[in-house]
Amino acid sequence: MQNYKKIARYTLWTLLGIGIIISVMFYLGGMSGETHVVAGDELGIPRFADLFLNWNYILLALVCLITLCFVCKNYIELWKTNRKKAITTTAVLCGFVVLALVCWLMGSPEKVEIIGYEGTDNQGAWAQLSDMMIYLCDFLLCGTLLTILGGWIYTKTLNK
Repeated sequence: MQNYKKIARYTLWTLLGIGIIISVMFYLGGMSGETHVVAGDELGIPRFADLFLNWNYILLALVCLITLCFVCKNYIELWKTNRKKAITTTAVLCGFVVLALVCWLMGSPEKVEIIGYEGTDNQGAWAQLSDMMIYLCDFLLCGTLLTILGGWIYTKTLNK
């Protein structure tokens, strides 16, 4: 167990060090000389912008992968110890997948007009995915607010 903690600690410090170095390079590295005109303003591009973005993508992928590994591990352990709770968890997961599918079907694949953008990633499946995410956030926000309100009403009625 001690080796596991050492490996985790060294990995954390290594990733933090690399992140700090890349951040300093991004913020203090100057401009690349390349500019883009956005809404009438000429904007410079930092020299290490691609490196900075790619490092953030790597960190995001690592976080997602590690989170999924721990969730799967805990889910398997839950099936071994408490089947009823595992079935409830599975039902909630299936409900979320159905909600995501409904939100996907509500989305529109039509082109979204964005000022200053001339690419093709604002139409088709990407536009529908963007709509799905917005609808999903709306539904989850409403569900959270209803849960808070329901919990408040439930506790008020219990205290009487």
